[in-house]
Amino acid sequence: MSLSVAVAGASGYAGGEVLRLLAAHPEFTVTTVTAHSNAGQPLLAVQPHLRSLSHLTLVDTTPENLAGHDIVFLALPHGKSGEITSKLGDDTLVIDCGADHRLVSEADWADFYGGDYFGAWPYGLPELVLAGGGRQRAALVGARRIAVPGCNVTAISLGLAPGIRAGVIEPEDIVAVLAVGPSGAGKSLRTDLLASEMLGSASAYAVGGSHRHTPEIRQNLAAAGGVGVTISFTPMLVPMSRGILATSTARLAPGVSPTDVRSAFEIAYADEPFVHLLPAGQFPRTADTLGANTALIGLAVDEVARRVVTVTALDNLVKGTAGAAIQSANIALGLPEQLGLTTNGVAP
Repeated sequence: MSLSVAVAGASGYAGGEVLRLLAAHPEFTVTTVTAHSNAGQPLLAVQPHLRSLSHLTLVDTTPENLAGHDIVFLALPHGKSGEITSKLGDDTLVIDCGADHRLVSEADWADFYGGDYFGAWPYGLPELVLAGGGRQRAALVGARRIAVPGCNVTAISLGLAPGIRAGVIEPEDIVAVLAVGPSGAGKSLRTDLLASEMLGSASAYAVGGSHRHTPEIRQNLAAAGGVGVTISFTPMLVPMSRGILATSTARLAPGVSPTDVRSAFEIAYADEPFVHLLPAGQFPRTADTLGANTALIGLAVDEVARRVVTVTALDNLVKGTAGAAIQSANIALGLPEQLGLTTNGVAP
């Protein structure tokens, strides 16, 4: 079986990563790649590392060019996916790597994004543990529309949700500080993303609760059972092309021991192929996740401060975006979840 695939936004970082992973997928065949300003160019002109896809030429991103495929992956700026998806048939599996269909609350969309609200789709974070048992994976089986999470959201949610569900951490007063590579901002030409501005430097951005991923994080932790979730989330640009290292802390619930905390995370991730809890005392590096669809989590309990600390590393373009998209597509189509994906990173 070979399913035809179109990738919209194929000239960007996220679209390029989707294509890199799809090139190794045994059941998917990329037949169409689309772009905006780069339409008409060979794919290799903008993605020269994708040698096995050298036969493809970028075409305009229109519903007509995306129609008729078994699967469509959208890697477009926010506000652009929703304009297209309503014109694609219900028989097509559509995976949106953008923000347009992530948020359940229309008010949150208005506050953090603005513009037309296009509604929420089944959420593509299979490992997210849910209140009362179960995981988000079940909602993806047979789905024809899937919204892929934000990359920062994935790192924080995977690092905290098991503690929320088990009741070993409190949902109020959560703090997360993330070191983030600039590829998460896309290929846009911005002064703060120039190498001469970033090399040898680190800088915070979207400080004070203004980052657009904030309501999505709250949404996930509420789904895990958190009531009255509050989080202070601060991302920092650091000079690595890709990767996220998320240090998240939460108050230890009364009467909870470090053993209880570790047990909650061990139970949550014991059978997950792509989310790995490291042995006690070990903490991950972003370098160990590059190119892999893995999230690595280190866990500690600060008994003096009465806070739980999780450190989560992932590749923002793989587990944070493209890998999650393909993993979710596999689940939706009834294919093995790990098909076309790897847990092996690239080193050095």
